[in-house]
Amino acid sequence: MTSSPTDEPRAAAGVLRGGPRRRRVRTGVPLPLLLPALTGLAFLIVPPAALLVRTPWHSLPEQLTSADVWQALRLSLFSATAATAVCLVFGVPLAWLLARVDFPGRGLVRALVTLPLVLPPVVGGVALLMALGRNGIVGQWLDSWFGITLPFTTAGVVIAEAFVAMPFLVISVEGTLRAADPRYEEAAATLGASRFTAFRRVTLPLIAPGIAAGAVLAWARALGEFGATITFAGNFPGRTQTMPLAVYLALQSDPEAAIALSLVLLAVSIAVLAGLRDRWMRAG
Repeated sequence: MTSSPTDEPRAAAGVLRGGPRRRRVRTGVPLPLLLPALTGLAFLIVPPAALLVRTPWHSLPEQLTSADVWQALRLSLFSATAATAVCLVFGVPLAWLLARVDFPGRGLVRALVTLPLVLPPVVGGVALLMALGRNGIVGQWLDSWFGITLPFTTAGVVIAEAFVAMPFLVISVEGTLRAADPRYEEAAATLGASRFTAFRRVTLPLIAPGIAAGAVLAWARALGEFGATITFAGNFPGRTQTMPLAVYLALQSDPEAAIALSLVLLAVSIAVLAGLRDRWMRAG
């Protein structure tokens, strides 16, 4: 079979364009994968949607403007912000240590740092009581030496929230540090900068987006903390009753108030996702 004189230019043009055209293969979604995927999607979407459907919109302004709600909301915002500040002060140096310093047992330390992620919150509250309670291994010295009592106080709320939220910040910042080029720090060191100066003037600006993302995640986790807070700090209105605790208490006596409070926390969660959309929703 002979080829026509025009076949060779066409073939050459096909090579220049990246080779001969390939037949498109239709890729459908297999039914055994589609059904579980849609079921899982419904499982995650239906509960928040049901919360919106059952929200008492007619009485929502009255529910949200009550003194108890604002008291719990103010305490939640204050404690979550204070807990995030604690996470920043201690979590960023800890993330730098895990990312930049090679020391024996680093894997074990990283596992211990991430332990609150998988530890049941109530168990975390019990552990805090055993450590920082009035008879705890550290709390007894705080009480006898300085007269500081942490359980069932607002400071106890902050500590409980920081305990469960700090791993989110550490993981985020450590990942950003590992992705950052260490040669910038080395260049600063060759110019005479100390290691702390290089960290403050070079590393911090490089990892600022990771710190911001970790702080937002830590703040959101602290705002929604329930188990460790109620175990370590109790549920005292005006002193330790945060929004999740107020939801739990209202659910037993006033379901409409519980739904209204839950709606506020749902709105905060959506706002957090919107703030992290460039990091997650547009990934890939």
